Amino acid sequence: MTWWHAFLPVVGYLLGSLSFAVWIPRWVHGLDIRTRGSGHAGTTNTIRHAGWGWGALVFVLDALKGYAAVALALAVGAPMLIVALSGAAAVAGHIWPVFAGFRGGMGNATTFGALLASHWLVALLAVGWLIAWVLLLHHTARGNTIAAATAWALFWALGFTGLPLALAIAIGPIVAFRFTQDWRREYRELWLDRPNAAQ
Repeated sequence: MTWWHAFLPVVGYLLGSLSFAVWIPRWVHGLDIRTRGSGHAGTTNTIRHAGWGWGALVFVLDALKGYAAVALALAVGAPMLIVALSGAAAVAGHIWPVFAGFRGGMGNATTFGALLASHWLVALLAVGWLIAWVLLLHHTARGNTIAAATAWALFWALGFTGLPLALAIAIGPIVAFRFTQDWRREYRELWLDRPNAAQ
């Protein structure tokens, strides 16, 4: 490890702070997505208020933030701890972006990108784990909280140690903490939140 590797999490945070879900709806429709719907600057709220196309673009760009943070740290030979912290910092930047008044999204797309940079199968497992918990609990925030807090155990049980496990340990508490703030919120917008969704 060289001294400048310590600045990679800062780079990750700045990448995460690129608030595409705030900027794109503002450029396209002149609205602040954080004043509509859930108030979250992320894919779902963008889809709801700006359309599927713009929402898909936001998802890709938000995922790229996490991917870039991890891929950059790997490319310069940073130790695993720094790589994991860089991915976690990107997620934190997405949630509390310095470029958008520290009011961002929930971190799922950026987390997906960070995990994708470590192993594509890990990223897909995380999505499946999240969906399973939301279907079980019929509540987006609670499902996300439990999934984020326990993803490390899933990866460990399936033999995904090393960087995937380090990322889950570093990112999980951040995402879980953010979603606990919506723990008591009543969600009715998403299919997965409905009691008969799994039927």
